[in-house]
Amino acid sequence: MDISQFIFAWLESLSGICAQGVEPDGLNEPDNLLCRDAERDVEVDGMTVTIYGIKNCDTMKKARSWLEANGVDYSFHDYKAAGIDRAHLEAWCDAAGWETVLNRAGTTFKKLDDAKKADLSREKAIALMVEQPSMIKRPVLETRGKITVGFKPDTYQALFA
Repeated sequence: MDISQFIFAWLESLSGICAQGVEPDGLNEPDNLLCRDAERDVEVDGMTVTIYGIKNCDTMKKARSWLEANGVDYSFHDYKAAGIDRAHLEAWCDAAGWETVLNRAGTTFKKLDDAKKADLSREKAIALMVEQPSMIKRPVLETRGKITVGFKPDTYQALFA
């Protein structure tokens, strides 16, 4: 598969990503979310599970502990250390809304100049998150062609039941 075929297949797979496991009208869920980095992604019972966040975040620790305690194999992408590409952020914002993906409660956002916080839009929020990934709400979990933003044990239980 050459790079253009890979990119085309990857973009097609993004059309099925949904927030909180809710399938939007008119979209068919793909059998598996295409692995964007086959060396990092882990398949569990035919599904790829990737969790994105920051290693030392308390909420991330709770989510990763839950996955481990429930026997869910996953790959972890530390977007503070490794960064995150614009395509992921656009897909997440399309699925969950930029207002959900942008972490306004964190100290990184609160320390921003008022000018950067003013008149926020999807594009401005994505640019901020690309520049400073710690502004992304944590964790973001991708599995079964869907995303879940934030951690709630009940949501994870329903997702992996």
